[in-house]
Amino acid sequence: MTRRPRAAGNSRRLVAVTLDEASIGRSGLDIEHERAVAIYDLLEANSFDPANRAKGPFKLHLSITGSRLVFDIRRANNAPVMAHLLSLTPLRRIVRDYFMVCDSYYAAIRNATPERIETLDMARRALHDEGSQILIERLKHKVAIDFDTARRLFTLIGVLHWKG
Repeated sequence: MTRRPRAAGNSRRLVAVTLDEASIGRSGLDIEHERAVAIYDLLEANSFDPANRAKGPFKLHLSITGSRLVFDIRRANNAPVMAHLLSLTPLRRIVRDYFMVCDSYYAAIRNATPERIETLDMARRALHDEGSQILIERLKHKVAIDFDTARRLFTLIGVLHWKG
């Protein structure tokens, strides 16, 4: 998915995000919806600033190789900027717990009480926030991102990591 930058001259942002189709596990409609919304929201508003001070805007391709997440960062014209491999180990538990709570949340939407749905939604958001903070911390020496960008990237990492 590609979008034009909202503000002309804003070079510290992503204008395209793709996920490696070979890395994506089989998932249901709820997970596919999460993926589509995360990409749409990410392209609408983000802050993405590689530490090597490359000029953007940027394209990001996410994939998983072994137990590492690959950030393949390129300029909008496809010129390589950097590839960063990030260990998934610190995120593994949070991603697993997040999608376990998401499964419960989506099931609850269909037939649970409003209180149960709210409780699961709060747990889902707390795990999402925790994963986003870890992502900001783990990337800080390679790519500066804001919290909202980290939240959307965490969703995409989860989609890549999710095996349904």
